[in-house]
Amino acid sequence: MEQSPENIHQKDQHDVSALSGKQIAHAAGLVVIGFILSRLLGLIREAVIGGIFGASSDYEAYAVALQVPDTIYYVIAGGAIGSAFIPVFTEYLSKGKKGEAWKVANAVTNLFFVILALVAALCAALARPIVTSILAPGFAPEVQDLTIRLMRIMLLSPVIFGISGLQMGMLNAHQRFLLPALAPSMYNIGIILGAVVLAPVFGIGVFGLAWGVVLGAALHMIVQWPGLKIIQMPYRLIFDVKHAGVREITRLMAPRVLGQAVVQVNFWVNKSLASTMLEGSVAAVQRAWYLLMLPQGVIAQSVATAVFPTFSAQVAQGKTDDLKETLGQVLRAVLFLSIPATVGLVVLRLPIVRLMYERGAFTPADSQAVAWALLFYGLGLVAHSLVEIITRTFYAMHDTRTPVGVGAVAMALNIALSLVLIHIMGDPQSITRGAFAGLALANTLATTLEGVMLLLLIRPRVGGLGGKRTLSSLLKAGIASAGMGLVLWAIMPLIARWGQYFGPLTAVAIGGAVFYGLAWLLRSEEVRIFTELALSWLKRSRR
Repeated sequence: MEQSPENIHQKDQHDVSALSGKQIAHAAGLVVIGFILSRLLGLIREAVIGGIFGASSDYEAYAVALQVPDTIYYVIAGGAIGSAFIPVFTEYLSKGKKGEAWKVANAVTNLFFVILALVAALCAALARPIVTSILAPGFAPEVQDLTIRLMRIMLLSPVIFGISGLQMGMLNAHQRFLLPALAPSMYNIGIILGAVVLAPVFGIGVFGLAWGVVLGAALHMIVQWPGLKIIQMPYRLIFDVKHAGVREITRLMAPRVLGQAVVQVNFWVNKSLASTMLEGSVAAVQRAWYLLMLPQGVIAQSVATAVFPTFSAQVAQGKTDDLKETLGQVLRAVLFLSIPATVGLVVLRLPIVRLMYERGAFTPADSQAVAWALLFYGLGLVAHSLVEIITRTFYAMHDTRTPVGVGAVAMALNIALSLVLIHIMGDPQSITRGAFAGLALANTLATTLEGVMLLLLIRPRVGGLGGKRTLSSLLKAGIASAGMGLVLWAIMPLIARWGQYFGPLTAVAIGGAVFYGLAWLLRSEEVRIFTELALSWLKRSRR
């Protein structure tokens, strides 16, 4: 039965309406499930890669080569999707302008495809000077050659990811989160297939990983197509760069592109500095960073992804009080989870690294190196989580300049601190206590400054963040986390006796139970909320 224009308009309004607190929590729950699945597959991916390649020069060549495709995606497409495309696309939909919304979406998709393809081709042509002079000057010549070849293969991935990322934005703007949340899992599956199928079957070694990245990017895009069919995305080959929506996206993304470029410069500097250290330093930093991103993804990225369309809708509808309340709730929830996660990550760093990586070619010394970097990265988990949420609030307000300006200052400080701290921290002759720890500490200090500055700047924009209520939540989470940390520290000798696998998992369970119990005794509001949500999910699953 054909729908009338009025019905279509009502459906659009419903699809992009601001969600209530419980609806946001349920939406975030879907995204969390997707993130957890992705992270579990990511752990399997890293365990497989670690078991096959260890901390060898082949793995380090792959890790450095992947930096260029990642940079292209995050600078060009990643910046536009999060900061510009979703707010503009959502605004058109919330006003019932479905045709204009899809016109903008098609124009941006086609424009990004052309830009990403041209930039990827240019980087492929300049691969040698990029590797030998900038990214990995400390690598041996044969490792540099391998890095160049791997990079040229993986440069196909940002072109695919750019289109896939826009598809995620379209689905999220329609409050559809499941398929976009599953997409990262498909990416991990592609890389796993590259490592365990392509590499041994075709005898191409680390090149299997490179082709796995391309395969994963394709799967990342394809898994979302059913969702696009549901929301009836009409594709047209148009390049209307003069459309008001396209111009607004361009205006909003310009500062974000600059900010992302600064962030990526920091990653390039880290890779370059680590390449001059002992073999295995690049691998240690890369794997420690990945372990930091595991809880950050589940705690902050998932919530930010779920709440961003609601932020955008509240801003578009002028509901400032609702925005203030939603932001306060989200920040308290993220702090409640990220504080104990920080304590657990720091205290249990070595057992966690051994659980995740230590097998096959990955040695106990490699575990010590990753744990050394993770100690200093882990201290920044709360700050990374806060930045993830607050920047989305600014983007929803169509303000990309403020978070980008703050981020640029923080990343400049990061680079300066990195250059200093690598000469102060660690032992340059030891891989287990290497100077690369200075890179991790610099990142933590700079991100903490960024988080504090963003908090101070967003507070007057939304009319406050719940003052006493937020402070009470922070204090209770801190006390419960401290108690949990003491218990984990006390049982550390037992964790080693319980075994490489059973020990860390048991410790995490004990730590979680202690934190939950202490928070309950302290009458934490977040404990009550999360308990009610968990019971609600259980009731839904039984229906």
